[in-house]
Amino acid sequence: MNVPIDITGVELETENIILRPFKETDLEDLNEYAKVPGVGEMAGWAHHKSMEESKEVLDMFINGKKTFAVVYKESGKVIGSIGIERYNEDYAGEMYKPLKCREIGYALSRDYWGRGIMPEAASKVISYCFETLNLDAVFCGYFKRNNQSRRVNEKLGFKYVCDREYTTRYGTEEVSVFTVIHKEDWVNKFS
Repeated sequence: MNVPIDITGVELETENIILRPFKETDLEDLNEYAKVPGVGEMAGWAHHKSMEESKEVLDMFINGKKTFAVVYKESGKVIGSIGIERYNEDYAGEMYKPLKCREIGYALSRDYWGRGIMPEAASKVISYCFETLNLDAVFCGYFKRNNQSRRVNEKLGFKYVCDREYTTRYGTEEVSVFTVIHKEDWVNKFS
């Protein structure tokens, strides 16, 4: 089952990043990475074409209270996002219906691809999901053609559930790989 999420006031920290709720002052940083062709498209949304579009998304992040800004410590800039989203219970199957679950989704500035930033951020958010929110499982989906996200999934220990057809926000069809990690597997990975 999808459980309620509210990250208001939550701040998580790793060696290189801070994860915190988005703020109004993040607009320029959000637009800077979200307007780059290819960034959003790898996550199911079209790159932003205006500051107004980025403002709408920023407002959605702030009001939704479930999406962390990924702040690079060295620069203080927001370089991405990671959300704790509702998961599709139909894809997950009957065994997950009584369990507390969510799905993570993320986007990262192209300038930071290949540096290990997203595994670092996602790892911290997954720990938060299991340790603080007491979830039983966390799902993650990625487009079959998105090798960067596949590698993030593998590094984090996600296991394959199924492939699914997915219609993106910009109207294209993609094959998405739906994966899961269970709390006990996560705990065992780090013990």
